[in-house]
Amino acid sequence: MIKKNYILAPGPTPVPTEVLLAGAQETIHHRTPQFVNLQKETLEKAKMLFQTKNDVLALVSTGTGAMEAAVANTVAKGDKVIVVDGGKFGERWAQLCKAFEAEIDLIKLEWGDYVKPEQIKAALEKNPDTVAVFATHSETSTGTVNPIEEIAAVVKDYKALMVVDSVSGLLAEPLKMDEWHVDIVATGLQKGVMLPPGLALITLSEKALARVNECPNKNKYYFDLKKYSKKYPDSPYTAGVNQIYQLSAALKMIEEEGIENVWERHRILADATRAGVKAMGLELLSKKPGNVTTAVLAPVDTGKLTKLMRDKYGVTMAGGQDDYKGKIFRMAHLGYMGKFDTIIGLAALEMAFNEMGHKVELGSGVKAAEEVFLKEGV
Repeated sequence: MIKKNYILAPGPTPVPTEVLLAGAQETIHHRTPQFVNLQKETLEKAKMLFQTKNDVLALVSTGTGAMEAAVANTVAKGDKVIVVDGGKFGERWAQLCKAFEAEIDLIKLEWGDYVKPEQIKAALEKNPDTVAVFATHSETSTGTVNPIEEIAAVVKDYKALMVVDSVSGLLAEPLKMDEWHVDIVATGLQKGVMLPPGLALITLSEKALARVNECPNKNKYYFDLKKYSKKYPDSPYTAGVNQIYQLSAALKMIEEEGIENVWERHRILADATRAGVKAMGLELLSKKPGNVTTAVLAPVDTGKLTKLMRDKYGVTMAGGQDDYKGKIFRMAHLGYMGKFDTIIGLAALEMAFNEMGHKVELGSGVKAAEEVFLKEGV
């Protein structure tokens, strides 16, 4: 039997053929006018991803590099910061702030929970000299989306910057940086933007740039955003030439679909997935599930479940992490994904569950998802 492979994990995500082929173009020198002009055109178009007028800076790294840049350029030893930790990636913000010796006020959430604006306000009232609030747009480890618009509405009235990890959230969830008064957004492009791993973007408000220019932390080199801002649209170091080709191709696809339609597509895929797993009798982990990935509590060892699905059925999903290792699986709806990817994923789940001895009615999850797609007219 021929086995086709499907990626339904929350990153890296499937890459369209057009984007893959764009990367196969001839590599030109990154200091030539031809490339600098291409990078400028591409990064100017990338502003639509964030809904911003701010410059978008490209880093040859994964999203974690953009996150580190956000911390290294705004936080010095002893600075007070607020960190929202509701999973592995909120935890990453805390680890980065600790690495730069910040004084951390940690808002620790139960996995699956989301931060409330009043929690942020209380923390800022306690420490009005806080320099930054670090939050996660979509907590990929739990499938939870945080209310960034409401949080940013609180932070804007204080000295602190609103800094957001939208590595997985970008394009799957609405994000309106300027309208919402978000100061820094860090992202990687191997998820919703549909690139192979290796390119990250970061964008900063005027308030954030002022902080970057005055921040006394000297412990940075490659991720010194003053260098990137000064050289824009050129790069201070070697640019990801072929990755910029790929970003240009991906942005063309996103522009043709329309960003509101991209947001809506992710919502529909997530709604169909949630309907499908609930029809199988399963429960979600998240109290505020988002459109990046659906985290599902399972009655079988999900390490064995995801291995069976990957190795036998060719469908890659993610398992759980830390205390939820072996207890949840995560089925993504992210990036270059359509309704039949969702249907294939749910069908594979039904078969794998039955093979592992947990009986579910074959077709129950697929039927529920199909009903959502028909209702939505897609």
